[in-house]
Amino acid sequence: MKSIVIHAAKDLRIEETAPEPLGAGQVEIRLATGGICGSDLHYFNHGGFGAIRLREPMVLGHEVSGHITALGQGVTGLALGQLVAVSPSRPCHQCSYCQKAMFNHCLNMRFYGSAMPFPHIQGAFRQVLVADASQCVPADGLTAGEAAMAEPLAVCLHATRRAGPLLGKSVLVTGCGPIGILCILAARRAGADFIAATDLSDFTLGLARQAGADVTLNTAQVPEALAAYTQDKGRFDVLYECSGAAPALIAAIPAMRPGGVIIQLGLGGDMTLPVQAMTAKELSLRGSFRFHEEFATGVSLMQKGLIDVKPFITQTFPLSQALQAFQTAGDRSRAMKAQIVFD
Repeated sequence: MKSIVIHAAKDLRIEETAPEPLGAGQVEIRLATGGICGSDLHYFNHGGFGAIRLREPMVLGHEVSGHITALGQGVTGLALGQLVAVSPSRPCHQCSYCQKAMFNHCLNMRFYGSAMPFPHIQGAFRQVLVADASQCVPADGLTAGEAAMAEPLAVCLHATRRAGPLLGKSVLVTGCGPIGILCILAARRAGADFIAATDLSDFTLGLARQAGADVTLNTAQVPEALAAYTQDKGRFDVLYECSGAAPALIAAIPAMRPGGVIIQLGLGGDMTLPVQAMTAKELSLRGSFRFHEEFATGVSLMQKGLIDVKPFITQTFPLSQALQAFQTAGDRSRAMKAQIVFD
């Protein structure tokens, strides 16, 4: 079978790899669609991010969907030919964090396409994937492209849970890549009353408006665009910081109301923060990392038509054009979510 393998920065190859054996409690999946994530782009462009570096070739990808082609012993509730969204979250269910139901912090997590441990955890961008049945959420009624969006949507649903009640709240989203866009959708579904979004690209801000942002601000063109929201100690109750860029967070703090909540999703390296300003406003800084049970919730919300991700899938490439897909996915002047079709 063919897989998409990263060897080093800019060294992306389509290679033949051997399928894994099918075990009890597992299913074999003919991969249909895979979405290119920001972490995939970090490996492609830089060979890693922060202290996490590639130390061996690694199959990329963790936003995937496909059709079941074989059922392992003991598998129930799934059917041959069924479209499933495949969660990349594979906790051990044995460690101290799993025992506390903090599955996203599992000490032995096997998250697809991750260079955090060594040997690396190989990813899901392969024509045939063997997954635990527990990872598979039936995606009946969705397209394969929509089903592959369940993973980034789950990230944003987990962040929304971390933010606390949003009914009637004012929300600021900094960074309108796929995570920022999906945070807008999640915040609105959770009851946010007013949503503003900032970015450096008119293309992404246009999609933010389509996602439901009330106001969009291009901070490349107008660096002081948030100044209008700083009166009376600030306007926003919750900040989704999705850029991973310190300047975006620093610029947002004067616009936060006292007692507000900052949800940090963006991963871009360590930041120097204005701690005294945050202290004076009694702001809460909360990290948000991955997800677990929110994956199935995301699939359900899409199936019910409560969240529509289709407008934000901007490009689809065949497997043979994987390199072009990665090059396009990183271009925020024309791409939001680029996907690869494996069928």
